[in-house]
This record gives sequence, structure tokens and C-alpha cells, in this order.
Amino acid sequence: MKLNKILVAFDGSENSFKAVEYVVDIVKNCPVSAVTILYVERLPDKDIFPDENSWVKQCEENEKEINQKLAEAKKIILSAGISSEIAFVEYFASCQSPFHETDICTTGRSIGMDILRIREEGQYDTLVVGRRGVSKAQEFLFGSVSTKVVQSAIDCTVWVIN
Repeated sequence: MKLNKILVAFDGSENSFKAVEYVVDIVKNCPVSAVTILYVERLPDKDIFPDENSWVKQCEENEKEINQKLAEAKKIILSAGISSEIAFVEYFASCQSPFHETDICTTGRSIGMDILRIREEGQYDTLVVGRRGVSKAQEFLFGSVSTKVVQSAIDCTVWVIN
């Protein structure tokens, strides 16, 4: 029996926590081989900061905040009695940050496309995303990660949690 690998796209929002909790509800009753929580970072635009030090400070603050949220998400999985061997947290950055040598440079096309690329590279069977609930006008103007994922996903199951 092939066990399912699940990739949970996580941005720290309320709906991404709902996605983690939904996966926990499903996984605690089904055997899986891995549940991976993935955060794809887009570093702040350097042009809006007065100098390099201000930008680096903001990047460090953002990283600290998301790492706390990632730890909370992993704790949700582990507190449900799911083995730590199948609960992973991955952190990807859109470009090499000044304080991380281990970050993986992504293509930079879009967060949705980066999630799909990582899903394909990791051979995940199921992709879970939370829907942020942007308005139709905002989605039209700026796009939506969950919409991009649903429209572009190939050869996998996609769960959109609202």
C-alpha cells in the first residue's frame, strides 16, 4: 500500500492554521508517510527601505515571526499524536537572504508556482492550501495563491480550506 505524502502550504494566516488542523483531523485516522508544512518566503522589496540595515532588520523580524508560527503549526500536528517522523517543516526563501545560507532560491514567478514546483520535486500526492478570503476585485488585481494552485496543479489532489 502506497502511503500518501501531504504538503501543507503555510503562510501563518488563520486559514493556513485551519488547513493544518484539517490535515490533522484527516491524518490521525489514516496512515500517511509524511506531512510537510511549507512556507515560501518573499523577502520585502529593498526599495522601500532607507538602507540595507533596515531591510535586513525587517527580514529578521519577519523570519522570527514566521518561525514561531511554523513551530505552532508543527505543535498542532504533534499534539494530535501524529509521529514526529512524519511531521516536517520546510522554509524556503525567494532569494538568498543575507542571514541564511541554507535558503533555497526559488524561481520567483509566484508563490503559487513555487509551491507547485516544490510539490512536484518532493513527489507529494496531496497539496493543502488555505484560502485567505480576498475579495473578487483583489483576486482579479493581485491574484490568489490558492487560485493559482488550483488552476495549475497537475497529477495531485488539492484541498482548499476556507
